[in-house]
Amino acid sequence: MTDPASSPSPAPSSGSASGSSPGGDHLDISRRRLLGTVGAAGAAGLVIGAAAGAGIATAVSDDGSPAAGDSRPLTSVGATEVTFHGKHQPGITTPLQSRGHLVAFDLAPGAGRKEAAALLRRWSATARTLMAGEAPSGDTGIALDAGPSSLTVTFGFGRTFFDRTGLTSRRPAQLDPLPAFSSDAVDPKRSEGDLWVQIGADDALVAFHALRALQKDAGDAARVRWQMNGFNRSAGATARPMTARNLMGQVDGTNNPKPTDPDFDRRIFVPADATGAQDWMAGGSYAVVRRIRMLLDDWERQTTEKQERVIGRRKADGAPLSGGSETTPLDLDKRGPDGKALIPDNAHARISAPEQNGGAAMLRRPFSFHDGIGTDGTPDAGLLFVCWQADPLRGFVPVQRKLDRGDALSAFIRHESSGLYAVPGGAAEGEYVGQRLLEG
Repeated sequence: MTDPASSPSPAPSSGSASGSSPGGDHLDISRRRLLGTVGAAGAAGLVIGAAAGAGIATAVSDDGSPAAGDSRPLTSVGATEVTFHGKHQPGITTPLQSRGHLVAFDLAPGAGRKEAAALLRRWSATARTLMAGEAPSGDTGIALDAGPSSLTVTFGFGRTFFDRTGLTSRRPAQLDPLPAFSSDAVDPKRSEGDLWVQIGADDALVAFHALRALQKDAGDAARVRWQMNGFNRSAGATARPMTARNLMGQVDGTNNPKPTDPDFDRRIFVPADATGAQDWMAGGSYAVVRRIRMLLDDWERQTTEKQERVIGRRKADGAPLSGGSETTPLDLDKRGPDGKALIPDNAHARISAPEQNGGAAMLRRPFSFHDGIGTDGTPDAGLLFVCWQADPLRGFVPVQRKLDRGDALSAFIRHESSGLYAVPGGAAEGEYVGQRLLEG
C-alpha cells in the first residue's frame, strides 16, 4: 500500500472553450457547459481524495435546461459527460466516480491479432456511444432513461496479450512481472489477464450497463477471466469536495499528484515522443491493480491511538501526527517530549512518503469493495487499489518493496489479487484504442 496522503491531489479545473484540461482530455462544450466541480477523485493510499475534472461537461444549456434533443429530466450528476477521445484515455485523471467495475478478459483459444483489433474496434465504438449517454445498436435498455453520469471506460493490455497476438517485440519492459511481496496471498485466477477494462460512473445502473454491453461485445473473441465491483462516496453527497474515508475509517487521499503539478505528466504518462517498443504507448500510462482485503475485525480491536500510530495520521481529521491540518506536510524529524519521533518509524505514512522513496509517486484511483460476510462472520471488504504511473518499476515497485519490509499496516491488510497493464494513450477521432499497436 501507499500513504493515504503522500502526494498532492488533483485540483478542480474550470476548463475553457478552446483548451484542454491539465490532464490533457479535450473539452467538448459546444452544446454543454462545464461543471466547476463534479465530484471527488484521485485516491491516495487506501481511499479517495478530492480532485478535479478533465474533459467533463454536462448535457444542459446555459440556463440549466436540458440541451436540445435531450428530453430526459436529468440532474447535473446524471447529465455530466466525459469525452471519449483525447490525448489520454478517460478514467485516469477523471474525477473518481461513485461506482466502478474492474474486469479482465483472456482472448479465446485461436484468437490473435486480427480478432483483438476487431474487438478493440467494437469496444471503442460502444464506449464512445455509452459515454455520450446514447444507446448502442441492439441495446438492452438497462439504462434507457439515464444520462451519461460521468461514465468512463478505460482499456489496457496485460503481459500475455503480446504473446497471444504475436506482438512480443513491442511489449514494453515496464510489463515485466511484478516481484512477489511477503504480504501477498495472490489468487492467480483473479489476477493478470490479456485485456483489462476499468468502468466508472456516478450511477450504478449506468456502470452495469457498460459492463454488460462490453461483455456482450466480446462475443467469441474473449472470455471474462475475473471481475470485481467497487464503490465510493456518492457524487454530490457533500456540499463541497472533501477527502473521503476508507473502510478502516481513515481520512485518506489528501495528497495525490495534481495535473497542475509541473512534473505530473512526467510521473504519470509515457512521454509523447516515446520511441522503440514504447512508441504506441505515447500518452499512455501503466496501471497496477490490487485487490486488498482489509482485516477489519483485527483493525477495529485496536484503540484509536494505536490506529493513528499505524497510519501516522490523526483519525479525526487526517492531520499528520507531527501536527497541523490535513494538508500540512509530514514533519518526519519532529519528536515528542520523550524524544521519540511523533510519526513512528514503521508508520504507513512515513514509509511510503515520496521523500523516503526518491520522489517515487503514483496517481492512486481506487474503489472500496464489500463482497459479503463469510461464514466466520468476517467481512470480505477492502480496497480495489488502482494506481497510475509512467513506469511501475520507478513508481509502485520501489514503494511497495519498502512497505513490504516494515509497514505497520501490513498486519491489517492482505493483497489477494494483482495485475499490471499497459494502458495506451487516448484514441483520436476516427481511431480505436490500441490501434497504433495492433495496426502499427
